[in-house]
Amino acid sequence: MEIGISAFAETTPYPGTGTTVSHAQRLREVVAEIELADQVGLDVYGLGEHHRADYAASAPAVVLAAAASRTSRIRLSSAVTVLSSDDPVRVFQQFATLDGLSDGRAEIMAGRGSFIESFPLFGHDLDAYDELFAEKLDLLLAIRDDPAAVTWAGGKHRPGVPGLGVFPLPVQQPLPVWIAVGGNPQSVVRAGTLGLPLAIAIIGGMPEQFAPLAELYREAGRRAGHDESVLRVATHSHGFVAPTTQQATDVHFKPYQGVMNQLGQERGWGYFSHTSYEAARSRRGALLVGSPREVAEKILLQHEQLGIDRFMLHLSAGTMPHADVMKAVELLGTEVAPLVRAEVG
Repeated sequence: MEIGISAFAETTPYPGTGTTVSHAQRLREVVAEIELADQVGLDVYGLGEHHRADYAASAPAVVLAAAASRTSRIRLSSAVTVLSSDDPVRVFQQFATLDGLSDGRAEIMAGRGSFIESFPLFGHDLDAYDELFAEKLDLLLAIRDDPAAVTWAGGKHRPGVPGLGVFPLPVQQPLPVWIAVGGNPQSVVRAGTLGLPLAIAIIGGMPEQFAPLAELYREAGRRAGHDESVLRVATHSHGFVAPTTQQATDVHFKPYQGVMNQLGQERGWGYFSHTSYEAARSRRGALLVGSPREVAEKILLQHEQLGIDRFMLHLSAGTMPHADVMKAVELLGTEVAPLVRAEVG
């Protein structure tokens, strides 16, 4: 089982002071986090794409490429690439370039995205939210299958490609493409039918509630004739790890509460209180915050409930001191991951 990290390169205000780190500083911190994650033996680092002031990584492939030359084994993934508002040719070129720089460690995690800022920015109609993703995923997979000679008939939103090459060619054949979902059954079935690995974001409720989606995915894959070995499932959950539970909650709660309530105002969620936090942090809740053993136990619970092949801990949903984040990365690699691997391999 693979253990890794996901991040959004957040630049949210520090609780209490309202100060923020610059985008440039946060990007350099992310590269340092990836370098440390590689050193402590973590398997994957995924960086999200956003196009707003409180996140620094609008071009994840560029940041991951900066980390490629400072790492040797960790896999480097988007988390996610908002494919609906991007051009699949450029996405493939960027990640094939990353694959070359990292000697075969790049992955694309494609999704529709839970933030919509990229649609007006790049001139796309939100009414075509689902249609854009389906069409562009079809093109991306056509490129992945034969990048040296891509033939694609075209669609409603993108002209065809008449037997052209998309370069550079990646080291990995094929370049890995994951489908990221937030719980939409149609998206889960699509991933299974296509035989693509699936990443499920579990950021609320109880992880066990997502077990039927994992089974729906595997059943769709089996019905499509795919070998079960390719039907891999990953989960991504918010959390934080520190030497003790108290230290973890002291660092994590206020920044996390700030982000959840900011997004709550934008999306109509209820107020996220300390009571909400403790409920989410309970054994069956979606939030993994605590000591290395506590976090390991909750990862193992997700493995038991969903049969996951990969777990990614989203360490910093709100801006936290970089030293604390680096300590969390260290603990995830040196203490949490060994505990999990001792149980599941």
